[in-house]
Amino acid sequence: MLVIPSVDIRRGRCVQLRGGRPDTERVYGDPVEIARRWVAEGADYLHVVDLDAAMGEGDNLQKTMEIISGTEANVEVGGGIRTLARANELLSAGAKKVILGTAAVSNPELVRKLVDAVGGEKVMVALDSRSGKVTIEGWKTQTERTAVELAGKFERMGVGSILYTCIDQEGRMRGVAVTEIKNLTSSVDIPVFASGGVGTLDDIRIVKEAGAAGVIVGMALYEGRFTLKQAIEVAE
Repeated sequence: MLVIPSVDIRRGRCVQLRGGRPDTERVYGDPVEIARRWVAEGADYLHVVDLDAAMGEGDNLQKTMEIISGTEANVEVGGGIRTLARANELLSAGAKKVILGTAAVSNPELVRKLVDAVGGEKVMVALDSRSGKVTIEGWKTQTERTAVELAGKFERMGVGSILYTCIDQEGRMRGVAVTEIKNLTSSVDIPVFASGGVGTLDDIRIVKEAGAAGVIVGMALYEGRFTLKQAIEVAE
């Protein structure tokens, strides 16, 4: 299983939020420097999220592009990717995958067109769930759809992977949503990556045993609960 450090960008800085709430922001420095740090510590992949773009409050495209061009890692990029043009711009710059969340749920035809244009392996759909229902628009709007329901739909469209985030657990380091992760990994054949709630090395082990192909780790790494090297060892 892959361990993928998260580099969340807000107002040009690397941050972490609890439950997606801006008023809980913790700042950790320059995103490009942080990205290089994780690569130096062994990261093969980086999970870069433009929080401003996700929330409709501007973007951090320049910083994102600097991470893509300035590190040796495979970079998957999410946050506010709502057009084919922006997805193609990031992929052309060298991003390994683009992650569509709000746009995928609101406009599935965009996903279909993107898969046809670039191939499913470059397209990941993010399903962010609160109280069992998928939430969109920077976690502000709750839908009536479940992650399992939508994951099956996007798998049939040819999407290469699913990112599942439990918003209720996100940034709290109190444990992962193991039941939800298991439900998702058992319902689709494409890789599922899990995010939200990792606080201990045991959480890494639990996500692996739940069948995930990878785990996104943010706050626990930034707060020094364990090292990236330790997490990778557990995942392997």
